This record gives sequence, C-alpha cells and structure tokens, in this order.
Amino acid sequence: MLNATLSELSAALAARKLSSVELTQLYLERIAQLNGDLNAFITVDAARSLSDARRADARRAKGEAGPLTGIPIAHKDIFCTRDLLTTCGSRMLANFVSPYNAHVVEEFDRAGAVLLGKCNMDEFAMGSSNETSHFGPVRNPWGRRLVPGGSSGGAAAAVAARMAPAATGTDTGGSIRQPAALSGICGLKPTYGVVSRYGMVAFASSLDQGGPLAQSAADLAAMMNVMAGFDARDSTSLERPREDYGRSLNRDLQGLRIGLPREYFGDGIDPGVRNAVEAATRWFESQGARGVQIELPHTKLAVPVYYVIAPAEASSNLSRFDGVRYGYRAKEYSDLADMYCRTRAEGFGAEVKLRILVGTYVLSHGYYDAYYLQAQKIRRLIARDFAAAFERCDVIMGPTSPGTAFELGAKSDDPVQMYLGDIFTVPAPLAGLPALSVPCGFDGKGLPVGLQLMGDYFSEAALLGIAHRYQQATDWHLRVPRETPL
Repeated sequence: MLNATLSELSAALAARKLSSVELTQLYLERIAQLNGDLNAFITVDAARSLSDARRADARRAKGEAGPLTGIPIAHKDIFCTRDLLTTCGSRMLANFVSPYNAHVVEEFDRAGAVLLGKCNMDEFAMGSSNETSHFGPVRNPWGRRLVPGGSSGGAAAAVAARMAPAATGTDTGGSIRQPAALSGICGLKPTYGVVSRYGMVAFASSLDQGGPLAQSAADLAAMMNVMAGFDARDSTSLERPREDYGRSLNRDLQGLRIGLPREYFGDGIDPGVRNAVEAATRWFESQGARGVQIELPHTKLAVPVYYVIAPAEASSNLSRFDGVRYGYRAKEYSDLADMYCRTRAEGFGAEVKLRILVGTYVLSHGYYDAYYLQAQKIRRLIARDFAAAFERCDVIMGPTSPGTAFELGAKSDDPVQMYLGDIFTVPAPLAGLPALSVPCGFDGKGLPVGLQLMGDYFSEAALLGIAHRYQQATDWHLRVPRETPL
C-alpha cells in the first residue's frame, strides 16, 4: 500500500480492505524506519495521528466519508497546527505551539484526513536545499549525501520515500516545484490567492502560496479539491466558485500549443536535464500537440528581482519575532533593546539574517527607489512577458531546475550559485501564475529530472490534465528511490 496513489488508498478504505488506523500505523512505522536517516519530519505525534484515524474510521462506518477521509497527510512545518509544534525550521519558534489551525489544516481536518506529522523545511522557507533548518538538513531519498531541494524539502522527501502519500508545501520562489523535481515527485504552485495563507507563517506575502506535493498529477488534483477555496480571514484570498481540479484529467492533447521559451533551453542546463525535458516535449508532439517557440525576455532579471522583493517583505514580516510575545527569548540581556538584539541574533540562522539585512537595506531611505521600486517595475514586465506568450500558446514547458540534486554543502559557500538554481521557478510566483513540476526522466547519475508546466491564471485543472495524460504513458512518477526500498 505504500506505493498506492490517493485514489487507490481511498478505494481500499471504502472497500474495507484495511482501516485508516492500519494505514496510519503503516506510515508511522515507515517514518520510524527512515526518518532517522532522512530527517524529513520535525514533529510526529503517533497518538494524535491514530486518534485522527479512529475518528475517520468511525466517519466511514456512518457513510460520511469523502475522498480523503482516513488518508494520512503530512504538513510542512510552516502551517499552524493547534496543540502541535509549528517551528518553521527555526530556533526562534522551536517551542511554539499554535493555538489555532491554518486554513489549509482546517480544510484537511474537515475532509477527514489524518495529520501524520510536520515536515522539516528551510528556516522560515528561506533556502533552496533544506540545509538552513535549525533541526538539521533533510537528505534526499535518492542519495543520502544529496539535498532534496527546498524549502519544502522535508515534505518532498517524505512523499518520495513513501513516508506519506501526500503533503502540503509552500512556494515563494519555487519551494514546491524545485524540491518536487529534485526528489522525483509532483508538486503544484497554484495561482496566487487560490489557497488561503491564513495560518501559514509569512515569508514574502505577495509571493507565498500553499500547494500540494504527491506522487501523481491526479493526486495533486485531489489535494487541491480540499485545500483551495475562499477564506475571508486572508485579505489576498480570491472569492471565486469552487471548482473540480480533476475535471480535465482525460483531456485531449490534439492541437495543444506548447510554448518553448528560448531562455529555458540555453546555456547552463545540465545535459541530462535537457535530454529528459526534450524527450518529454517530443512525446507531447507525438500526441498531436504543437511546439511553439516563444520568448520571455525578462527571465534573466527574475532572480535579482526576486532577491530584492522577497527579502524586503521578509524583513517586514519577521520583525514580529522579537522575544516579547512568543517564541525564543535570549536568556541574558541588559534592557529591552538589548533583548531584541540578542533574541534575534540568537534565534535566527545565518540565511534568515542575510535576507533580513538585504531586505532592510533595499527598503531604506535613499535605496527604496533604486532597488525595491525598480524591482516592482520589472516584476510587471515579467508578467507582461507571460501575457504575451499565452496569446501564442496554451502551456509553457521547460525544465523545473537547471540541474538535478547536488551534494549537501556543495553550494553553501556560494549563495549566488544557490539562488541561480531558482531561475526557472521564480518567474511564475513573480507573475502570480500557476505552475507544476512532474518527473520526466533521470540524468546520467540516475537522479530524477523535473518537467515544469506553467499556465495562465486559474489554469490549474488544465495543467493537471496535461500532466496526467503524460503520466498515463510514462512511469517516471512511479519510480521509488533505490535507497529506500519498499
């Protein structure tokens, strides 16, 4: 059952082939077996999980079950969970127990899903390798010396190693799609505002968006049917009708116009990544789709724009962590100002401090116009590039990441190289567009490669349908990491 999809698990529960308690226990045993090596989970409360499972079984017995009732789900440790630690991978919140649930957590509770645990992450979602966590790095199931990607690396590793059938994550500059690609699973960043940010600890408020990670595109659709929807408590939540994200899973690919950006197939892409992505696009063309050469001329500016806007918003959002109301507080200090300084110096890690300093700098008097304002103008140009492209194509395809998983510590001393790994994922959140990553092959080292699909606003169902058709013809998404056999 560990390799089963969400729909297969749901069918097994409905047919009484196993109970939710038995299924949950199976995953808890898998976590106990593997988490010591992979460090994918920060918090696991087996008693709470089994209690959730018993309630789900009782709900099924009454005939009140939904598609995800009784299925264990893991949450990235950035989503607040009542009476359970929410650490954001930081010493600053290492002892923080939230008094309320995030909207996303509420929705999965309402659906009857079982809370399996809270997944490790880059500190406050700042990172691309899951090495900045206060609780130690997450290791990739495809190789213990490799990073799983970040910042949702714990969630991605948990799903890849079959420690959870699915998980939630957040994507600010690629933090769902990039770890999905490096870990050999599927991940979706929805249109900005489709998933509520209430109870999701903020990094960069105009970019952050929650989304699902799972084995297949069909599983992503099932997750989206639960977690998407309007929430009045989030001022950026979009009030629009509920939709079925699985409605296009059997769409016809005939006549589909695939945009192939010149900027996404240039220098700097690993040959193994290029070969796998080009093979995937050829398959789509064999099914009647048509490749269209397009240009996204401001792509080269996306990373510098992102690393002005995101740190600026982070410097504001993280000002609340001062040691007064909750979280870590320095043990020794002379006065209030000293307490603030010592608390933040001791509570935040190096990457978070770096981004706060950068963000404060670009917002400071004399530099706001030169950096932050200019970055916002270029952000608008990036969005216009996509608008022009979607007049000529239905979906944009390319690599999720220019390379595959790299070794732990390989880029720690070169933040620029680390940041450039986000070059293909950063543009979508800057424009607020939906994008997903699905496995499309392996490189010469046997590491998974991700294919990125980007669509126009609110095209999640179409993207999932396109990906699902690809997965009906391939088995890349079914491959299990060689170092974590079932």
